[in-house]
Amino acid sequence: QVRLVESGGGLVQPGDSLRLSCVGSGRIPTTYAMGWFRRGPRGDREFVSSISLSSGETKYICSVEGRFTISRNSASNTVYLQMNNLHTGDTAVYYCATGHEQRGRWDYWGQGTQVTVTT
Repeated sequence: QVRLVESGGGLVQPGDSLRLSCVGSGRIPTTYAMGWFRRGPRGDREFVSSISLSSGETKYICSVEGRFTISRNSASNTVYLQMNNLHTGDTAVYYCATGHEQRGRWDYWGQGTQVTVTT
């Protein structure tokens, strides 16, 4: 059974930085990707970023491009999301997920970590 555990959320001000971590356990196929999603105050879940576990290819939504960086540490089964220059619009619960991204399937999810950006 695959388990994902996120950490690193918090309460920050606009312009601050946070680094989210997602530690995976269990057998995660190398054909999978690791992704970050978020659910904001309006309740809609939104894709944020992903990284292929086989190629290392990364993807981002436009609104975070240049501010967020996804990376992985294969030895520790950890994926990071470095978030710089945070905006109030980044406020959300951030979830880590893994699955076959090319098939549009995210099979396993973490419990989420809250990120609040406020003045």
